[in-house]
Amino acid sequence: MADLTDEDIEAASERGRIEFETKPHAARARYDRRTGMMTLVLHNGCSFMFPPRELQGMSGASDDDLEAFELSGVGFGLHWEALDTDFTVPGLLSGEFGTNRFMATRRARLRSIYEQLVQSASGTDQDVQAAE
Repeated sequence: MADLTDEDIEAASERGRIEFETKPHAARARYDRRTGMMTLVLHNGCSFMFPPRELQGMSGASDDDLEAFELSGVGFGLHWEALDTDFTVPGLLSGEFGTNRFMATRRARLRSIYEQLVQSASGTDQDVQAAE
């Protein structure tokens, strides 16, 4: 392993400071049992809500499991120890709810719902039902 110099440590510290000042990260978060939604309050004052059961591997999570999370990496991540699951705040903000394969399946499901909505809007009498 290479020895780190004071300059290396200073440069890494500066990169961390820039990341903290410029990238979205959570100041606090909470899970609401009533709505089933997770709310992140970012350091810039904005809030972001998402349904945690839509995240990959979390569809069967209990309310107790969802409440038992911690902010990690000075607010850049969410960690659920009991579920052995981690997500990044920037990833969640950009709609990344899982792996590429998981997201492709999710997009296909949403595309199907969209096509049903378009078909319904064009005058057919078909009911639109969201795939669960």
